[in-house]
Amino acid sequence: MQGPTNRSSFAPFYQQKCTMKKFFNLFDLSQKVNYKTEILSGLTVALALVPEAIAFALIPGFSPLTGLYAAFILALVTSILGGRPGMISGATGAVAVIFVGLILELKTAFPGIEPETILHYVFATVIIAGLLQIAAGLLRLGKFIRLVPHPVMFGFVNGLAIIIFMAQFPNFYEKGTAELLHGTALYTMLGLTGLTMFIIWGLPKMSKAVPSSLVAIIVVSAIVLGLDVDTVKVADTMREGESIKGGFPPLSIPNIPFNWQTFALIMPYAAIVAGVGLIESLLTLNIIDEITGTRGRGNKECVAQGTANILSGFLSGMGGCAMIGQSLINTSAGARARLSGITAAVMLLVFIMFGSSLIEQLPMAALVGLMFMVAIGTFEWASFKTFKKMPTSDVIVMILVTLITAITHNLAIAVLFGVVLSALSYSWENAKRIRARKHVDEHGIKHYEIYGPLFFGSVTAFNEKFDIANDPDEVIIDFAESRVVDMSAIEALNKLTDRYLKHGKKVHLKHLSPDCQLLLKNASEIIDVNMVEDPTYHLVVDKVKTSK
Repeated sequence: MQGPTNRSSFAPFYQQKCTMKKFFNLFDLSQKVNYKTEILSGLTVALALVPEAIAFALIPGFSPLTGLYAAFILALVTSILGGRPGMISGATGAVAVIFVGLILELKTAFPGIEPETILHYVFATVIIAGLLQIAAGLLRLGKFIRLVPHPVMFGFVNGLAIIIFMAQFPNFYEKGTAELLHGTALYTMLGLTGLTMFIIWGLPKMSKAVPSSLVAIIVVSAIVLGLDVDTVKVADTMREGESIKGGFPPLSIPNIPFNWQTFALIMPYAAIVAGVGLIESLLTLNIIDEITGTRGRGNKECVAQGTANILSGFLSGMGGCAMIGQSLINTSAGARARLSGITAAVMLLVFIMFGSSLIEQLPMAALVGLMFMVAIGTFEWASFKTFKKMPTSDVIVMILVTLITAITHNLAIAVLFGVVLSALSYSWENAKRIRARKHVDEHGIKHYEIYGPLFFGSVTAFNEKFDIANDPDEVIIDFAESRVVDMSAIEALNKLTDRYLKHGKKVHLKHLSPDCQLLLKNASEIIDVNMVEDPTYHLVVDKVKTSK
């Protein structure tokens, strides 16, 4: 007869099973995954990444491979380690624009600096930015993205949609000129772009077996075989004689002076890269959360973005962050797991190493049509319906953030501006809500029952509620329906009670909440708070008299 099972003898097996489960969970392989959808969606994203990465690399004057390497590394690392499965990262315009300023400062500080040396400074900047992003994740600062109001989100998304849409128009001009295509060339470009958009729009209505974006690219590419049309190779995203052909990203340890001058020069740009990257990534994460009905992990995404940027700096990449356009392509195709992002990264590397000649023949019309559809899908059309339902201040914030995003292409500045404007609007509205109900009881004591928050914005209105000269000798200020919020409020209380004391009148502060009491207690070490605690409520006394 077999004895009882000794569970301790299976401990190594159970530990190994748990370890394998965690490993598979990392790639979302232990969950139900539609492998066909994930792989095909990843392939579509890889095709869309190529012209974008090239174009963003050319903004500061880098080689196309610098952008492509960054796209590969960012997409791979964040897909594996990130806090939002299905989100795509890569080289972005928001980060590329920052390097323009860095390069100008380098040329000013070091006249005659070689392009190769400039790249090493850029790589060092990306590495430091990555370290800052990891620190932000470890300090759990990702939660502060919750402070971004919904109107700002609307404005950010709409502005980004306009940027994506407008960025496609150079493809409708003669190469290297400001002249619009004409005749057959223009009609061909418009027709192929329209066909791409029609396939992307119409195919899902018949079948969702294959991503419509991929089908559109393949169909349009097949139609133009042998025709003289603009391709990735000859478009404005590529310079004469350049190619996307390369090998595995080469190791590139920044060869720059490691001294205070170097640190002081690149640190501000690294901080901007880190901030812009995190803002754009976390906002994209929130958007994808809404689309998929799931919740990503912001702090984990911060660490993943930082890790990816560090590796990008050491592997000849220009750094980057999350890409809302490619993320929407991915999620609209049905991808929900990490496998799609990993596939996109691997396929992008395959294109670079083995398929460059084929990818360079893709018609730009197909990619332009794809990005047009991304722009249309990105724009929050529902925001127009909210104009009459939203407060006027929110509508103004949304419009301004949209315009700033579209005009400056600086997403971080637009979002920060929107947050500050929303905060000021909120403060102004709350400042008007301070109220005081007054009555005199049977003992001749006057009561002021305060309603609404007492903070810097409402201090003036608060002071106007009191009639110190005509009030009786004893006054109670009741804070049961109010809160003392900040130092300005404490100073206002201090001055008010002091004025009552100078008139020889006694003031009681009643029903202060525990947090208000703590705030007043802490403030007493900084400013003179004319009060001591009474068992029932706070009794205002003259500190001079108390000292006697």
